[in-house]
Amino acid sequence: MCLAIPGKVLEIDTSVQPRWKGEFRRSKKRCLLEFVPEVKVGDYVIVHVGFAINTLDEEEALETLKMLDK
Repeated sequence: MCLAIPGKVLEIDTSVQPRWKGEFRRSKKRCLLEFVPEVKVGDYVIVHVGFAINTLDEEEALETLKMLDK
């Protein structure tokens, strides 16, 4: 089984690779943006094994995070 979780983009660093720092359930991690180059700071994305693989709206992201907290 694979798990992808929502994360909020806090900053974007393009100095080496498109990379962003995001927040995941109260922890912060750097992930790659190669699959979603259109993403902006403040957006929510789905992350799987260190890659943002899709964007999603804030309502859907918060609902998913709420389910994961149960």
